[in-house]
Amino acid sequence: MSSPSIVLSNGVNMPQVGIGMWQTPDGETATKAVQWAVDAGYRHIDTAMVYRNEEGVGAGVKACGVPREELFITTKLWNDDHGYETTLKAFEDSRKRLGVDYVDLYLIHWPGQQKTFIDTWRAFEKLYEEKKVRAIGVSNFEEEHLEELLAVCKVAPMVNQIEVHPDFQQSKLCDYCKKKNIAVTSWSPLGQGQLLSNPTLTKIAEKHKRTVAQVIIRWHVQLGLIVIPKSVNHERIKANFDVFSFELDESDLQTINAMEAGNRVGPDPKKFFHI
Repeated sequence: MSSPSIVLSNGVNMPQVGIGMWQTPDGETATKAVQWAVDAGYRHIDTAMVYRNEEGVGAGVKACGVPREELFITTKLWNDDHGYETTLKAFEDSRKRLGVDYVDLYLIHWPGQQKTFIDTWRAFEKLYEEKKVRAIGVSNFEEEHLEELLAVCKVAPMVNQIEVHPDFQQSKLCDYCKKKNIAVTSWSPLGQGQLLSNPTLTKIAEKHKRTVAQVIIRWHVQLGLIVIPKSVNHERIKANFDVFSFELDESDLQTINAMEAGNRVGPDPKKFFHI
C-alpha cells in the first residue's frame, strides 16, 4: 500500500498522506515514529525547526531502510529566523540536524509582516535555484498574504500548509489556492483529537467499519488535500495510513462538509507573529 501523490506546480510529486511530527519529543520517540510510519507505507514526513525534533526525525530517516530519494521530507523556517541571511543560515542548520543533503519542501511557518516574509522568500528562491530544496512553500498564509507574495515573487509558492478539519474547512482559501495552482496541506486534520468522538463522524465510521480518524483522513484525501495526521502510537500510525481501500460516498461527503463551524483550534495568522 502506498499513498497517491499530488503533483506540485513544478512537477514534483508530494505523497498525499504524511506523518506530522508536531509535539513529538526528540530522540527515540521521534525516531521510532518515523520508522513505524515508513514501515506502514508513509513516504512523507513533516517536521519543523520549532518542533525541536529534526535530529530524531533524521535518525529515523537514516535507520528506516528506505532510500532517501524515496522519502519526502518537509521542514519549516521559524519566526525568529525571518530575513534573507538568517533564513539561509536557518535552513542550513535544519538540513544538518536532519542529516540530509537536501530537503524536499521548505516552508515559511508563519507569515508575520509583509516586509519580513518578502525578504525571507527571496532566500527561499535562492535555495530553490541552488537545488537545496525540491519545492518551496508557505504555511498559515491567508489570501492577503499570498496576494502580497505573488505580486513580487519570481518563484510562486507550491504549497500552503493551513489548519483544515471538518470543523474548520477554510473552503474559500482552499479554492483560492487551487486557482493559483498552490497545493494545500491540512495541519491538525483531526482537530487536535477533538473530533474523534463526534457523533456525526462516529456514525459514518460505523457505516464503513473504520475509525473516525480514518474517515476524516479519507475526507481530506477525497477533497484533493495533502494531509499529515500526527501520532506516536504504533497502531494509530498504521491505521491512519490505511485509508486507501475504502471511499466515502457523496452523502458522507455532504454530511461532513455540512459540519463547518468556524472552530479554529490553532492560532489566527492575522494575530499571531506580528513583529
